[in-house]
Amino acid sequence: MNQQDFFTQKVQEAPENKLFRFSLSKILFEQEQFIEAIPHLEKCIQFQDDWMLAHILLGKSLLQSNQADKAKAILEKALDLAVEQNHDDPKNEILALLEHFKP
Repeated sequence: MNQQDFFTQKVQEAPENKLFRFSLSKILFEQEQFIEAIPHLEKCIQFQDDWMLAHILLGKSLLQSNQADKAKAILEKALDLAVEQNHDDPKNEILALLEHFKP
């Protein structure tokens, strides 16, 4: 059983487990299955609204799925969380992603 199948099974067994969902979404993202990752990341954020890494990965997935408007809002929220939580490296990554939206 590969990692994607493993975490897919775990999510089916425990749909409220945010760590299983996040792990699955990371695998899907790495395999460039961005659209498939989005609902899992949205669920992660529903479970924990201040989860900065889930916001970043969701923003990236939305960008890769040509959903720029949604991506911008999510990335702006991720930036707020990074500043709030004093995470400089993620903050810089988000700022670079937000450059995509400047004219």
